[in-house]
Amino acid sequence: MTGIPVSSSTGALSSAELRAAIEPLREDIRLLGGMLGEIVREQSGDDIFTLVERARVESFRVRRSEIDRAQLEEMFAQVDTADAIPVIRAFSHFALLANVAEDIHRERRRAIHVRAGEPPQDSSLAATYAKLDAANLDPISAARALRGALVAPVITAHPTETRRRTVFETQHRITELMRQREWVSGDPVETEAVDQQLRRQILTLWQTALIRLHRLRIQDEIEVGLRYYDASLFGVVPQINAELRDALRSRWPDTDVLSKPMLQPGSWIGGDRDGNPFVTADVVRRATHRAAETVLEHHLAELEALERELSMSARVVSVTADLNRLADASGDDSAFRADEPYRRAVRGLRLRLTASAARILGHRPTHAVDGDLPGYALPAELLRDLEIIDASLRSHGDGTVADDRLAHLRNTLEVFGFHLSGLDMRQNSEVHETVVAELLAWAGVHPDYQSLTEDERVRLLAGELATRRPLAGPQAEFSELTTKELGILRAAADAVERIGPEAVPNYIISMCDSVSDMLEVAILLAEVGLFDPDGEDGPYCAVGIVPLFETIDDLRHGAETLTATLEVPIYRALVANRGECQEVMLGYSDSNKDGGYLAANWALYRAELDLVRAARKSGIRLRLFHGRGGTVGRGGGPSYDAILAQPPGAVEGSLRITEQGEIIAAKYAEPRPARRNLEALVSATLESTLLDVEGLGDDAAPAYAILDELAEIARVAYADLVHDTPGFVEYFKASTPVAEIGALNIGSRPASRKPTESISDLRAIPWVLSWSQARVMLPGWYGTGTAFETWVGGDADRLAVLTDLYERWPFFRTVLSNMAQVLSKSDMGLAARYSELVTDVALREEVFGKIASEHTRTIAMYRAITGHDNLLWDNPALERSVHNRFPYLEPLNHLQVELLRRYRSGEDSVGVRRGIQLTMNGLATALRNSG
Repeated sequence: MTGIPVSSSTGALSSAELRAAIEPLREDIRLLGGMLGEIVREQSGDDIFTLVERARVESFRVRRSEIDRAQLEEMFAQVDTADAIPVIRAFSHFALLANVAEDIHRERRRAIHVRAGEPPQDSSLAATYAKLDAANLDPISAARALRGALVAPVITAHPTETRRRTVFETQHRITELMRQREWVSGDPVETEAVDQQLRRQILTLWQTALIRLHRLRIQDEIEVGLRYYDASLFGVVPQINAELRDALRSRWPDTDVLSKPMLQPGSWIGGDRDGNPFVTADVVRRATHRAAETVLEHHLAELEALERELSMSARVVSVTADLNRLADASGDDSAFRADEPYRRAVRGLRLRLTASAARILGHRPTHAVDGDLPGYALPAELLRDLEIIDASLRSHGDGTVADDRLAHLRNTLEVFGFHLSGLDMRQNSEVHETVVAELLAWAGVHPDYQSLTEDERVRLLAGELATRRPLAGPQAEFSELTTKELGILRAAADAVERIGPEAVPNYIISMCDSVSDMLEVAILLAEVGLFDPDGEDGPYCAVGIVPLFETIDDLRHGAETLTATLEVPIYRALVANRGECQEVMLGYSDSNKDGGYLAANWALYRAELDLVRAARKSGIRLRLFHGRGGTVGRGGGPSYDAILAQPPGAVEGSLRITEQGEIIAAKYAEPRPARRNLEALVSATLESTLLDVEGLGDDAAPAYAILDELAEIARVAYADLVHDTPGFVEYFKASTPVAEIGALNIGSRPASRKPTESISDLRAIPWVLSWSQARVMLPGWYGTGTAFETWVGGDADRLAVLTDLYERWPFFRTVLSNMAQVLSKSDMGLAARYSELVTDVALREEVFGKIASEHTRTIAMYRAITGHDNLLWDNPALERSVHNRFPYLEPLNHLQVELLRRYRSGEDSVGVRRGIQLTMNGLATALRNSG
């Protein structure tokens, strides 16, 4: 690939200063693209290289309106499938290399800002501290607001990461080499040496298969999730927690603010079985075992390094009596360490942790040491011993030593314990109902639980929860479903017993819409010993029961469901014994698929307002768990802005948030982006908790009323297309590659929860991915234009009201900003090509006509409300990416349509199938998200 032209016609590139600022980015893209082009020529020959170059040049001519898109379509229609494959690979690899160049450029620009002494940027902790200082907060009130503070990014199962691990690692090496090239830029010899390494890595990339031959197993996904701990989280998370605690306590010295780590990652991988038949008891055991193994091996390795480092001699320093006792208790009688009390003490810690690891894991850990000391029952016991070492070091002036590896190990142990990250369990409420009904029938409690009314169910379940009587005896025989579910729950209970309650902290109920849905889970937890009606202080459950409100209707009634559940005495007592804290999860994906972009966003906001009121009335502390996906259609977008856009009282010091798909690798594959993204989560949580960020004041009620109207208009417009247009499902399946996504091998889950033709049963990930591939991006905007246009009705005063809300209200501004980002990635010209795959002409014209009209309407209303013609006026980095990179997507889209046409016409060859899969991979990489 040769260098790309970069136009200065867009608003973000209008000044010479800004053009100069992006020149290094242009140079990096030229460098990487040029190397790739050379490799394509060497490896695939001049003819393929000429075809790639022709496709590139013609695509830019289309973008500059120099030729009609039909000419490009005709060119690709004539391409042999065997020749199409290297063309697809070339543009896919260029997209990946462009990602590297953009990431490096962001680092470069950030470093320039720091060196220039500019104020810290929003979403950084430094900027947040400045805001807190300016607010002159009352320390006691601030510390109270942060009681139980928690920020938990939860890594979910990884079904939308289209890159193979091998490709991921090669990309990482290219990124490191580009950083190194910047460091040696003044030395031509060293620069050339780096360039040679870059060529080797790009050659390796070219010769590596982009797509997997086989679908990932959950076991593979578990390992993928764990790799981010060594890659960044072990280093960054404890560091942020320590710095955050020090920063806040230095500001509010008389408080015990953040007595526990605020930042605590979680995981769903291996515990989320909603619609995934491959999650079994063995998978749960593997997920919890591998997590514990990962962290225990990490602790043992750090202790081994600490033992080597702490070589202080008793002949030189005087240690504390506690340290001497710790050293003597180790049983280490080596003459070589007789005068090295720290090494003997740490050896004792290693012996005890080895015993703990052997008990938890059932085998001898890698970094084990031989000895005969009892293991630690709890991480807190090891922490106390580390504190003895810390105090002794400081007693003889070695505070700087104590502040290094030892301090980091203490902070690591505090947050990761012996469990690493809590594994959430998740299952659909329908499954719980079926299993509980079978248990109750077998035990003779009720022969037909499912025939009962809701009130009857609640009375029966509450009565059962008050007893310790198990429903299933040892000889009980159940259906395959019930046997599997009980096995999974027993595996979770075993993990809690071996590792501690942190190992399985929550049980999430998908499609929860009633009190009985909540109590059924309590019954199942009681059956495996995780719920005790007669705990020391009353009913106690080691696992939190979390309702997930997903559809628009469930969100509207979520507060009612929560209130009614809290009115059940035994459940209210259970919440009291869990620190008066109740977690509620909000589903962004299904609510969007159900009601469309604007209706879903407003339903979520309204649900939060209602839940906050319900929690305050009930006297409990509410913690919200946001089930956001990588794309805007699934709740994606900048996390910092999204958190600040929450309604008043919805954060209150804590939140959990899912991380999915390519977003995980983009955020956590390296320490620098990991720190930046984790800081953004913490910063937004602090600001939302301690500062007034909504900005509406007394105007909140009128603003809410306006959004009520807008959301309903948008919902009706969306339903008219998606739910009420005859043949819409047929159109969707024909005009997008949704049917082919299952062959992409990007995750362990089936594309649908069950085999039906219903949109509601299709998983949100393939729903969003399909529209993204076809460049429609429908889940991120459809219905919004009609809502705005209808509500304004040509009235300038009404338009001014929306403009005012956009300028003052973070929620409204974020909704429009995220929508504009999606619209900037859409392309109705390309979408029209996909619509031609629909053979029913009348259906095609009706559905695509609605989509195209709404697209035009939505962009027009965005411009009218914001006063900006440029959709990306507030995101110049993305604007540069779209402007420079998107012509390279053109060939991928055209080739995908052409290959889909051939495949669906009966050309079921390996080459055609492979080509389709490669285009999906390339487009997901280039768009930087999939589902």
